Amino acid sequence: MQPSFRKPRWGLVVLALLCSALGSCTNLYYYGPSAALGGTRYLEGYTPGDPRYSNQLADTESWWRGDGVAGEPGITISLSQQKAYFYKDGKLVGASPISSGDEQHPTPRGGFSVQQKDQWHQSSQYGDYLDADGVAILKNMDRSVDPMPPGAKFDGANMFYFMRITRGIGMHAGYLPGYAASHGCIRMPQHMAEAFFRNVRVGTPVVVR
Repeated sequence: MQPSFRKPRWGLVVLALLCSALGSCTNLYYYGPSAALGGTRYLEGYTPGDPRYSNQLADTESWWRGDGVAGEPGITISLSQQKAYFYKDGKLVGASPISSGDEQHPTPRGGFSVQQKDQWHQSSQYGDYLDADGVAILKNMDRSVDPMPPGAKFDGANMFYFMRITRGIGMHAGYLPGYAASHGCIRMPQHMAEAFFRNVRVGTPVVVR
């Protein structure tokens, strides 16, 4: 989805340059523009063991009984329930909690299909800015609006087991805070994203309602 226009945050560049001058910012845990403004930090990707995800809610709701079941796959996403349902020939074989798009970046409703499968997908828009040694200077940036500090490089957020349904929107393993919090994507616990990924193919219908 196209982000709304925001003025570049030159303060971030100044901060990064100051860190460079001081030698290191390895102890600076910066969680993106919303955190700097006092809002909820935005975590698009997911890396198991990353301390940024330590507050993820325990998954007690998902289940999967689809392995070995024959039939055409199909997925229904319920935004009101924050759940994803997997069917084979119309029979429900799995369900997963999700975190869909927030109010500013809603997940589109309608009928879609899986357009692409990419197990090790990384975002081209959201991620960290790294220094020459690969250390994160600024974390969870939106590269379309947050200027990259001179000499830095971009490391896209992990969106593993990515199943694209339209443009930049897809289902993938991600952080679930217990409410709609993404920039349009449909996040799932990793084990459920893996199960969905194994059982879909390009062309599998996806209904978002």
